[in-house]
Amino acid sequence: MRVLSKLIRAFLAVFAGLFSLGVLFAAAAYLYFAPNLPDVTALRDVQFQVPLKIYSADNELMAEYGDKRRDPLRFDQIPPQLIHAFLAAEDARFYQHPGVSVRGLLRAAYELVRTGRKVQGGSTITMQLARNFFLSDRKTYTRKIREMLLALKIEKALTKDQILELYLNKIYLGNHAYGVGAAAHVYYGKSVKDLTLAQMAMIAGLPKAPSAYNPVADPKQALDRRKYVLNRMHDVGYITEAQLKAALQEPITASLHAANIQVNAPYVSEMVRAEMVQRYGDRAYTDGFKVYTTIRAKNQAAANHALHDDLVAYTERHGYRGPETQIKLDPATLKTFHASLAAATKDKSQVASGRPDVGAWDDVLLKYPPVGGLESGLVVDVQDKSAQVYLGPGQVITLDWKGLSWARRFINRNLVGNPPNKASDVVKLGDVVRVRQIGGQWQLTQVPKVSGALVSLDPANGAIVALVGGFDYYASKFNRVTQAMRQPGSSFKPFIYSAALHDGFTPATLVNDAPVVIKDSALEGVWRPENYERSFNGPTRLRIGLVESLNLVSIRVLQTIGIDYALKYAARFGFDPARLPHNLTLALGSASVTPLEMATGYAVFANGGYRVKPYYLQRIVAEDGSVLYYADHPTVCEPDCPTPAPGASDTAVAANTSAAPATATTIASPASIAVPTSVMPLVAVEPPPVRPAERVITAGNAYQMTSMLKDVIRDGTGRAALSLHRSDLAGKTGTTNEQVDAWFSGFDSRLVASAWVGFDDNEPLGHAETGARAALPMWMAYMGAALKGVPESTMPQPPGIVTVKIDPKTGLLARPGEPDAVFETFRQDRVPKADTPSNTAGTEATPQGDRGLTQQLY
Repeated sequence: MRVLSKLIRAFLAVFAGLFSLGVLFAAAAYLYFAPNLPDVTALRDVQFQVPLKIYSADNELMAEYGDKRRDPLRFDQIPPQLIHAFLAAEDARFYQHPGVSVRGLLRAAYELVRTGRKVQGGSTITMQLARNFFLSDRKTYTRKIREMLLALKIEKALTKDQILELYLNKIYLGNHAYGVGAAAHVYYGKSVKDLTLAQMAMIAGLPKAPSAYNPVADPKQALDRRKYVLNRMHDVGYITEAQLKAALQEPITASLHAANIQVNAPYVSEMVRAEMVQRYGDRAYTDGFKVYTTIRAKNQAAANHALHDDLVAYTERHGYRGPETQIKLDPATLKTFHASLAAATKDKSQVASGRPDVGAWDDVLLKYPPVGGLESGLVVDVQDKSAQVYLGPGQVITLDWKGLSWARRFINRNLVGNPPNKASDVVKLGDVVRVRQIGGQWQLTQVPKVSGALVSLDPANGAIVALVGGFDYYASKFNRVTQAMRQPGSSFKPFIYSAALHDGFTPATLVNDAPVVIKDSALEGVWRPENYERSFNGPTRLRIGLVESLNLVSIRVLQTIGIDYALKYAARFGFDPARLPHNLTLALGSASVTPLEMATGYAVFANGGYRVKPYYLQRIVAEDGSVLYYADHPTVCEPDCPTPAPGASDTAVAANTSAAPATATTIASPASIAVPTSVMPLVAVEPPPVRPAERVITAGNAYQMTSMLKDVIRDGTGRAALSLHRSDLAGKTGTTNEQVDAWFSGFDSRLVASAWVGFDDNEPLGHAETGARAALPMWMAYMGAALKGVPESTMPQPPGIVTVKIDPKTGLLARPGEPDAVFETFRQDRVPKADTPSNTAGTEATPQGDRGLTQQLY
């Protein structure tokens, strides 16, 4: 007994000594490390690096910019089962320990003694949080001590739920995903609330080794790790036996998912990104800004389809240029491939996997990624009236004769070859071609070399509701809506005609459509302009001159009103007079303007005479939900603008926009935006008061111009748009010399759009590629889709405007019973006199302001 008693006393003495040493060591460690530990209270206001997100006006995601994908969640937004999965995998006693688990540390120490290696770190979730926020990943004993001390401090500063919320939002889970919200989107393309139990377990298994246990990179190891997590959840009591068995049977469904882009508007997204970097510098990518634009999802989708279809139609009607490249196919591989195809199921769209070695084919196709939705494929079989095309692993399509017969050989832009008689006249084995699907049928196609642009505004406030700057942003980032300076041709004429109405002309004023010779030093000698049809009509009413786009009528109108006057008047529509030609070619649209400028100008007609300024940013929202910027734009509001919201402040908006020249009212080209030397402060602002738009032309002028532009569609160069079966549409075609540029700009009272087609290098489009043929179909496709189901909307006849019957030959009031009389609109003080012998057409201009009362010929 004495021996046993001595042994017990010795053991207790050793234990007391070791305990005392432990306490002394802990105290010494605390005294040594504590003064240099960071302040953990900063975790209460932590700012995660959250990417910039850009949304449409209807709250659909357009783009996401930033290296780290993160979707921060509140604790109550995280499913309890997902929390349980992490607790089971990482720290089952999280809610019991004070931040440091003695059991875990002893277990880790035992494994270190047993194996001689650091097999287990014994880190709790709180310790991991401390490491992720404050420490490096370097494994040292001093770091572990600091980690424990920080964990104890964190547990005093935050609640357990707060710690878990931070941890689950901070932890790296592979493939640029930080936090469980991002991981759910990256691996499964869904939100955390929609994850299955097996998917939650898979994500919960990632913190230990995000690369090794990644379900995309190594499915086998990931499956083993998921099994471990599920078993731990069962052992701890979080799930039942039935749930365990069901989850273990679930196959791996993980794959990489890009951000769920709902609206395809990359040109607008780039404009926003550049604007945000200008305002906030690199913080734009990390501070969790949400930017809401004016883009409408329906309109943008319509614009995308309209431009793509129009440019593909242009390139196909000018003939097939041939394959993108040609490769030699190995006969043995080709034979094996066709044997595999024949042995596959009846659905021959699926190739039996793993049989033919087509890796070389796949490598070739990777060099030709999709462009504007046009896929690349390899021709692997050619029959008499069809061809088979390999699109990549598991997919072979058939091009029937309908999908091939269009492909007459391209000779030049004015000439194509004879129609093909068989498939081999078009494609050969080994051709790398482009294909597209139309109504379930595949068709041969090619990437257009021609370019185009389409932009659409809300004429009531200038909001850009759709913008497409080219066929494929990733092939060419040049934004032709805002950066391409092109000649508008006859689509500029309405601004000259509006100036003429203001100067005393009426829609019935006669203008002589006859040859004219102009001597002007600015035009380098003698200029003999012609109409497009090279014909002359003699005395022609102003309305007919616009409807039929008669060049000689436009020139004589400009001669009469004066170039200086017309330049100043054009400024009312937003054009810079300094950039417009100071000669008579202005009448034919020889200026250099952007599609956005044209749409902005036409908006004045659409909204009844008010100047609006285009903008694309509605508001910028900080991560905490405060609004940092509201668009401050003029709005057409009749009779009066609404009263500002309580607390609205002009100065608040001004304070937030003074340092940013590219604001809601000025659209800068992305290429011209420089990184700022200082960034704007994050200051919340109030909504600005509604600011009334400035009237720049009279309501009567806008009404008469709209009436004439409606006739362009009813009877003139835009008559193809009658197929839309709407009476509220108005617009004007534009074609420049040698068909270098093709335009159509038009509107109803709710929507204005401008479409342009041309080559970036100013090459001609080809014979007969006028605005009516090349650009009008794009505009029609867009307006037809955007206005589908929308009631007709047109400007009401304003006070002071009257409609009377006139003689179409003289433009004067018709005699009673005149069989050819037509209706025409006039200002009440400009109604012409009756048609009498004393009022026949002359050649002298009447004084300014009296034109049209007694008809003269110009």
